[in-house]
Amino acid sequence: MQDTIAAIATPSGVGGICIVRVSGELAPQIAQAITKDQLPTPRYAALRTLYDTQGALIDEAIVLYFAAPRSYTCEEVVEFQCHGGEIIGSKVLSQCLALGARIARAGEFTKRAYLNGRLDLAQANAIAQMIATRDASFQSALAKQLKGDLGAFVKQVRTSLINALAHTEVMIDYSEEDIPSDIITRIHSMLDALATRLSNIYTFSKARPNQCHSLCLIGKPNVGKSSLLNALLLYDRAITSPIAGTTRDSIEEELLIGPHRVRLIDTAGIHQSTDPLESKGIEKSLQALKEASIILVVFDGSSPLDTQDEAIIALVQGEGASRQSPPKILPIINKCDLPSRLDSATLQSLESTSAATIAVNALDKSATASILYSAIAQALAQESYQDIILSAPYQQEAIAQTQAHIQSACTKLDSLELELFAYHIKDALESIGHITHPYNSEEVLDSMFGQFCLGK
Repeated sequence: MQDTIAAIATPSGVGGICIVRVSGELAPQIAQAITKDQLPTPRYAALRTLYDTQGALIDEAIVLYFAAPRSYTCEEVVEFQCHGGEIIGSKVLSQCLALGARIARAGEFTKRAYLNGRLDLAQANAIAQMIATRDASFQSALAKQLKGDLGAFVKQVRTSLINALAHTEVMIDYSEEDIPSDIITRIHSMLDALATRLSNIYTFSKARPNQCHSLCLIGKPNVGKSSLLNALLLYDRAITSPIAGTTRDSIEEELLIGPHRVRLIDTAGIHQSTDPLESKGIEKSLQALKEASIILVVFDGSSPLDTQDEAIIALVQGEGASRQSPPKILPIINKCDLPSRLDSATLQSLESTSAATIAVNALDKSATASILYSAIAQALAQESYQDIILSAPYQQEAIAQTQAHIQSACTKLDSLELELFAYHIKDALESIGHITHPYNSEEVLDSMFGQFCLGK
């Protein structure tokens, strides 16, 4: 018999409600002892008075009973929905412990749900990520994962690999029989398509660390990047000055644009410099450029394009061409309140891989914020999570290994080394299985579920 566990499942502090959750064989008798009443009808809320072991009144609360296996953990579960605050919940938890329960470890309720077959590992991970995420679009993708979309995808991949393996085993066993001549071609086409999709999912997932879109402001010194940052934030976060090179280090802030969380990065102006401190800032600017999912390339509308602007255009275009998942590029012409000296037609090459050029006056914060919010929201709308999203590093590693094994198998298929082909397909099946049902190592499970909050 597993221990009966108990924990407070709501955040600490003052609030309207505090939930104490109990799971395990002793949960029903603990509830009866604390309420001095019969258990409520399973899955129906009941108002009960709660008492301590000495008979003293603790609180009046809603009590819910979930009979096994129709509960979150597939065990007997009772929840006490008390009044909020730090004292009442602690008192109820203390009574649960006095009556035979023990304090639950972090993530132990969800770990039991996984071990009892209610969730697969992908769904359990989705729960942890949904609690932690601050991006509404990412949360929507995780909700699909919680409903089993990732598990269904893994099942589809496994089915395709097993079919390929079955055909290969037939060819090995009946090599002297008449086998359809196009079977190798069909297996190869199926595996190529599968490897491409796995690669796309992996690339897209890796490009979204921390469920946050990175937006980088890039340009030569004194084009108004810091003023644009202040306009987007609607307050003066960065120091601005007519003196070129004011920003020597990157400045980062987060904000919500629609359902998306965006990390804004204001960078040092990119140019040739002999100043060691300024060079370090430029180095960080180039690194931010490499990690950005959206790049705002800023130009001074009151000055003609010069060699520094042209170098930045080439740099941004090179960055877009070097990635499997290119960043969105938004060309910004700042200082449009001044007489225009910039020939916007010269930005045509940049526009061909990006949105149309946007003209703003960063000193007018409200108007600039409105224009840029709309443009960024439109770019982000194209980046919505339409496909599978791998929210955990172990999932990304499993997909990468699966893809590598498929590619190795295809190489062996080309040379008709069918035994080695089958060997690599079996490795691919093992790797993809790690996403939903990895080796049942207690150490691995403790590490994963230990990242959950208490009470979950």
